[in-house]
Amino acid sequence: MNFVVTEHKQYSIVKSNVEKLDASNASDLKDELIKLNKKGTNSIVIDLSATKYCDSSGLSAILVANRLCKDTNGKFALVGLQPNVTKMIAISQLDKVLSIVSTLEEVDAIMAV
Repeated sequence: MNFVVTEHKQYSIVKSNVEKLDASNASDLKDELIKLNKKGTNSIVIDLSATKYCDSSGLSAILVANRLCKDTNGKFALVGLQPNVTKMIAISQLDKVLSIVSTLEEVDAIMAV
């Protein structure tokens, strides 16, 4: 499975198991995010620790998650960004828009606020 969802009390974590988040799998990620939203989950964390590359399709899926959470008064965060993914997010200036944390341990602090 490319994307694995783990439910917690206040949020869900979507773990990416793909090395490249691109046009070949970004729609699968969007589908998972929409399913979560329809189930009533409004706070989502995407764990990209296994993802070494992200293109514009991947960024689009990430922005879908951010929008779904904001539209339902939830919270969104990215965790475990690899250097190339961090660079892509910075180039696109999404680092100013998205909540980014280094480790899963930091997620509870952000989601509890």
